[in-house]
Amino acid sequence: MHRRYNLAHLIFANVVALGLMPLMVGAAPPAQIAFVSERDGTRQIYVMDGDGGNQRNLTNNDFHNWDPSWSPNGKRIAFTSRRARDLEIYVMTADGNHQRNLTNHGAFDFLPAWSPDGKHIAFVSMRGGMNREIYVMTTKGWNPRRLTNNDFDDWNPAWSPDGKHIAFTSSRTGHLEIYVMDADGDNQRNLTNNPRHDDEPSWSPDGKRIAFAREGKNREIYVMDADGGDQQNLTNNPRRDSHPSWSPDGKRIAFVSKRDGNREIYVMDADGKNQRRLTHSRRNDIDPVWFDPTLAVAPAGKKFRMWGWLKQVD
Repeated sequence: MHRRYNLAHLIFANVVALGLMPLMVGAAPPAQIAFVSERDGTRQIYVMDGDGGNQRNLTNNDFHNWDPSWSPNGKRIAFTSRRARDLEIYVMTADGNHQRNLTNHGAFDFLPAWSPDGKHIAFVSMRGGMNREIYVMTTKGWNPRRLTNNDFDDWNPAWSPDGKHIAFTSSRTGHLEIYVMDADGDNQRNLTNNPRHDDEPSWSPDGKRIAFAREGKNREIYVMDADGGDQQNLTNNPRRDSHPSWSPDGKRIAFVSKRDGNREIYVMDADGKNQRRLTHSRRNDIDPVWFDPTLAVAPAGKKFRMWGWLKQVD
């Protein structure tokens, strides 16, 4: 009985492994970075491979488009566009097709950020007055609700990987600081508590660290623990470095730098080493955002449990 039990499980494991074999041995699609470029005269959303290759224009229209944000499955990209007098949130498929409007309020709506579960988009709006506040809506643009509500600017929302928190920038102390709040807007608290300007938070994939930009003598990329502790400088260059974006595998950070004249996309290891340039344009390239197709096959926990189970059965 015990022998047949093990044999049956081994056969089943082999069947499952054969079914997953295309995912194992097929040519894995490269990691992608969406970014904004001014090389065509207006701001357009581009995408490139994680090594800087295969750069292509997605929006390709006469309007200004920026602030790209990937959906968790990589099939769509939310972005900001100015196609009338106001800024609005748009969405398109990952190949640039089917561009459609999500917000149509008459006030400025911008800086979309897709939630990890794919159900909501946080964004910044000035619909409540003259200052910037953070809102959230469904991915169809329905049921917008306000998360921050004060007399200062709150912007740059960034979801934690588990979807429970949103980091953001606020000017409520008189200068810029990185704050974090629960996904429903509760428990807002200051993480950086620094007299310098801190901006542009980006969570590491494991949710343990937050990269951000700090303005001192010049602008540099820093990283800190998710509770604000252990703040460390990653770049140290006389030119401005900004807009950090963590790679999905947690090994690299893309960022923007002016160290070679105009603003270009660079990448470095997560500890700040091996800084290298990805774009080479005469116009500015900014706002890098990562997506890795190999990590969108299945939720990470389920994928790793499956491989662990197969190993045990084998």
